[in-house]
Amino acid sequence: MSDERTGASDRRKAEGPGAVKQPRGAEGAIQKVGVIGAGVMGAGIAAHCANAGVPVVLLDIVPGGAAKAVQTMLRADPAPFMHKGAARLITAGDIGTDLALLGDCDWIVEAIVEKPEPKRELYAKLEAVRKAGSIISSNTSTIPLGDLVAGASAGFAADFLITHFFNPPRYMRLLEVVQGPATRADAVASITEFCDRRLGKTVIPCKDRPGFIANRIGGMWMQSAINNAFTMGLSVEEADALMSRPIGVPKTGVFGLLDLVGIDLMPHVAASMKATLPADDAYVQGLREHALITRLIKEGRTGRKGGKGGFYTRKRDAAGVQQKLAIDLASGEDRPEKKARLESLELRDLAKLAEHPDRGGRYMRAVLLDLLSYAASLVPEIADSVADVDAAMRLGYNWKWGPFELIDKVGAAWLAAALRADGRAVPKLLEQVGTGSFYRVQDGVLQFFGTDGAFHDVPRAPGVLLLADVKRRSKPLAKNAGASIWDIGDGVACLEFHSKMNALDPDILGMIGKALGMGKKGTFRALVIHNEAENFSVGANLGLALFAANIAAWGEIEGMIEQGQKAMLGLRNAPFPVVGAPSGMALGGGCEVLLHCTAVQAHAESYIGLVEVGVGLIPGWGGCATMLRRWTDNPKAPKGPMPAVAKAFEMISTAQVAKSAFEAQEMLLLRPTDGITMNRDRLLADAKARALAMVETHNVPEAPKPMRLPGASGHAALNMAVQQQVLMGRATPHDVVVCDQLGIALTGGKKDHTDEITDEEVMKLERQSFMALLKTPGTLARVEHMLETGRPLRN
Repeated sequence: MSDERTGASDRRKAEGPGAVKQPRGAEGAIQKVGVIGAGVMGAGIAAHCANAGVPVVLLDIVPGGAAKAVQTMLRADPAPFMHKGAARLITAGDIGTDLALLGDCDWIVEAIVEKPEPKRELYAKLEAVRKAGSIISSNTSTIPLGDLVAGASAGFAADFLITHFFNPPRYMRLLEVVQGPATRADAVASITEFCDRRLGKTVIPCKDRPGFIANRIGGMWMQSAINNAFTMGLSVEEADALMSRPIGVPKTGVFGLLDLVGIDLMPHVAASMKATLPADDAYVQGLREHALITRLIKEGRTGRKGGKGGFYTRKRDAAGVQQKLAIDLASGEDRPEKKARLESLELRDLAKLAEHPDRGGRYMRAVLLDLLSYAASLVPEIADSVADVDAAMRLGYNWKWGPFELIDKVGAAWLAAALRADGRAVPKLLEQVGTGSFYRVQDGVLQFFGTDGAFHDVPRAPGVLLLADVKRRSKPLAKNAGASIWDIGDGVACLEFHSKMNALDPDILGMIGKALGMGKKGTFRALVIHNEAENFSVGANLGLALFAANIAAWGEIEGMIEQGQKAMLGLRNAPFPVVGAPSGMALGGGCEVLLHCTAVQAHAESYIGLVEVGVGLIPGWGGCATMLRRWTDNPKAPKGPMPAVAKAFEMISTAQVAKSAFEAQEMLLLRPTDGITMNRDRLLADAKARALAMVETHNVPEAPKPMRLPGASGHAALNMAVQQQVLMGRATPHDVVVCDQLGIALTGGKKDHTDEITDEEVMKLERQSFMALLKTPGTLARVEHMLETGRPLRN
């Protein structure tokens, strides 16, 4: 085993930059975590607790298995660790010899084989080593809590609950929590607070029923979608096209999802649910064994993890060209994948799609009736409210809409009528809502329909501030097609981007200028830049630049670059605090917005980088200048004019992207003083608090001192390094052109190394190099390729 019983000083080193400070209060009661079982889930839970800066003991039944799991996670992609330093917080050991290491853990998570007997045997052993009052939980996905604590002492039952994480634990925001009749209320409160604030989870209380919420409803959806695809003669492509965008499900659909999670998982889930659900349950009654699926499992074609493919397979043809194949559900033979073409797929109205007479419409109707009637029949059996059910499905299965939100889209009356037309029972809750809806907005507050027949406010955890709630109850201070400014209270405004993918365009840049002007006039005391879209901003609107370049409107493009630079400098020099609050991707121009904010409060899952070289360009809104400045001023970096240039050149020329906010701090894309929020729902409140804390002490920043850059000699050195990459086959001729212009901007152009240069002068070089590259043959083709495919052109 590895022995890393770190002291406080060592722990701070392991936590890395931006580490979450140990809080006081309910969540602060958990200072150390134990995880038993180093499989995919157990190891992932351990890694994520370490991401939060918490020491973890990870034990496995296989000798050396836990240590091996940690090393495997350090190489994994997507990475379970938010930064590699977090791995040093994990002490790995074996269940057989190191169970005593759990003695000082405040929370012990069991994640071993999904069978009650081995779990109960382990719990009996834990009784002898755990400290009094420590909380024990199981990560079971199907076994009722009552079965797990059968025969346990009263003290153990009081400390026990179920904490069901979803895979992968770092990325999936749902945590289902089940408490038993004997579980201590303060134990539930401690776990809820810790997992919310420290692990970033939305904690949903569930009833002690098989499959809890998400897997119970998700299992029915998958079962119905598969059964009906076979019986109605749909192709896997047609089924996945219908079971994705139209109902707000990720593009994998259902067969693609099975390939992703493992086809062999299906029989295990089905067996567990059949063993624990009553025989008359709709899920049990719909169980079918499909010969094709049985054959695939027997052949080892269990999806992506098996390497042999599943419903979809990638193979190379005789010419060595890779093909994507799809299996024919009728014949069981692989054939080239083909795009689904159904008239029903052209419809955007879900109810109309489900009424379309083609097989796509009939299929959609059948699945919706199964899924939505089942969900409506399970409240309050599995959860207290429809809001909890919808949240569980959105966060646990990445659905855009939960089942009750889907009912509102098709209409509760439509669903009830369709069920009656098929001779099926209408669930009581659906009868209760009648011709109404499950959600409404009343006096600016979102409400849900309860089992008591009344509407109730959708609850928010204490300290949560959502922009969506602000928008329901107020009107923007200013708005155009690309952005809006909202009053979020206490003299703080929020600038929201809302263009397609939040790509920055003249409307957004203009609204930045508008916000700066309003702040200078005293309309508000501080500004937060934030939105609740999937991504903060994917960068500049390249489509506009491509259109202007194709008609040789170079002046328009240069004007947009100047407008962007003016906006960024305005943010940097604002007489009031400007706090960037990103989540998701902040790339290219989106990254440059953050680089020029007074401070940043980032969601931990922020992916930040200057990626312009992917389309044959370089940052043009101050990204080069700011990265030069940060590496020049970094006290840990070597001194002299070249080290900062080399570091910025390496990052920008290879389009490096930080895969977490912690990594962004290591790369200086975020400052060491910038904050990190683990729970996305708390991001806006944290950013607002940060902005308010800066109001009294904020002054207009002084102009940064000029930098000494290496000039022509440094530029030549960078070009030599790029030529070496060409000789090794790692760079293309076009890369040479791009890197040459990047080198000019970063080294100060033709200035001698004894000359000093200001940030504004570097930005002028950025603008000149950007325009030179845009006019370079081949660049527009790269921009167009990126817009069409989402991938850079490599040649």
